[in-house]
Amino acid sequence: MESRPIFQNISPIDHRYSRSAPELFESLSSYLSEEAVLRYCIRCEAALLKVHLRNFLPDRRQILEPQIDAAVNKVRIEEVYEEEERTQHNIRALVNVFKRYVPDPLKAYVHLGATSVDILDTAQSLRYKELFQRVVLSEMQELHQEMIRLAETHADTVQCGRTHGQWAVPLTFGYAMAEYVSRFGKCLNEVRLRSEDLRGKWAGAVGAYNAQSVLHQDPLALEAEYLGLLGLNRSDHSTQMVEPEYLLRLLLEVNVAFGILANLADDLRHLQRSEIAEVREHFSQEQVGSSTMPQKRNPWNCEHVKSLWKTFSPRVMTLFWDQISEHQRDLSNSASSRFSAEFVSGFVFAVNRMKKVLKGLHVDRERMQQNLRNSGDSVLAEAVYILLALEGDEQAHETVRQITLEKEQTGRRLLDVLKLRKEAWERLVRGLARVGNTSPEDFFASPEGYIGLAPKLARQIATDWKSRHRDR
Repeated sequence: MESRPIFQNISPIDHRYSRSAPELFESLSSYLSEEAVLRYCIRCEAALLKVHLRNFLPDRRQILEPQIDAAVNKVRIEEVYEEEERTQHNIRALVNVFKRYVPDPLKAYVHLGATSVDILDTAQSLRYKELFQRVVLSEMQELHQEMIRLAETHADTVQCGRTHGQWAVPLTFGYAMAEYVSRFGKCLNEVRLRSEDLRGKWAGAVGAYNAQSVLHQDPLALEAEYLGLLGLNRSDHSTQMVEPEYLLRLLLEVNVAFGILANLADDLRHLQRSEIAEVREHFSQEQVGSSTMPQKRNPWNCEHVKSLWKTFSPRVMTLFWDQISEHQRDLSNSASSRFSAEFVSGFVFAVNRMKKVLKGLHVDRERMQQNLRNSGDSVLAEAVYILLALEGDEQAHETVRQITLEKEQTGRRLLDVLKLRKEAWERLVRGLARVGNTSPEDFFASPEGYIGLAPKLARQIATDWKSRHRDR
């Protein structure tokens, strides 16, 4: 095979990202490379040939079947490409090369009764199924376990909530992470289900089993035997192609999971802003954050994840366009569908990078506490409004809104402005006493007490998903 330095490759996946996670790249390459495409097609051709052997030459099965397996390992990708230059047809080239290595009694049966897509679509389903079950799902699950760990570890780590970029009521960092435990966990389950349901076919040129009807009195049984050797089920209906929605739904769920990763990356990136500084990515002793500002510690891994999402998520439109084929088949997806490999690779590299971020994430509890204090007592305005309403103030929301405006204008604490409003203050005192608080002073001094069910739910969500992982 031609030797080519990786830095002469065009796709960043094949040089920059292959070097950043070499073992992961090798794992992906086993399913997504051009050689992998060829190997899976040969597996399908071999399965087809074994079906013919069992049906037409059953008495010779014991001798010839091992020779089919040996022939599979002899085919080289260079041979197939050289043959394709002559035939201008990828599957016919593969068939011609495969025939060179199978025993003479079987040569006539190679690819017999099949159209190219009986091989191509079945091979695609098989390699994506095995890719997800052997590589992608394990990467996703490892990341999910890191999310669970953070949710559990920081279930009680109080943090100021933020909505619209503004300080909101307090919660805990563990509960903030539990959001991603829940969202990503659901995607993990869906990806597993969708990958298990990828389908194959041996239904011929228009999907009506024309050729198979000549070969066998029960074409569906013939197809089931072929797919059974590969561990796949048949497409409920085929044209020349497997129904595209099996793979489409899997890749769409991948895109949903990708968006969740981008959301998490953005949240963590903003929490690393200098004025917030509540979390920090791991930064090695020799790592450089800026080529000109030596003090910088940029959140580049989170930015990297979001950038990968920006690159690959829009490709979902191509996945939808590849859903369309004229009548029983056209070739308008022949080039575009090849790039699904990059889409999946980009997602897996993002998963791997986010796993690295979470494993090394430093959570600054003291800074979170400080930021909560710096937010002032206005973060308790919601609680005041509810307590006043429960004590009979029909305009409680407006009452507290006016009080917050006065607070901003005078620079006083919310507590001090409330004291000047005799009726509101008395209602607040009564309301706090009713819910078990000793005094308004103590209540406003401890905004970390107003966190609702955040710790409980963070633990509950973490525990629930841990048990689901154990049950698998």
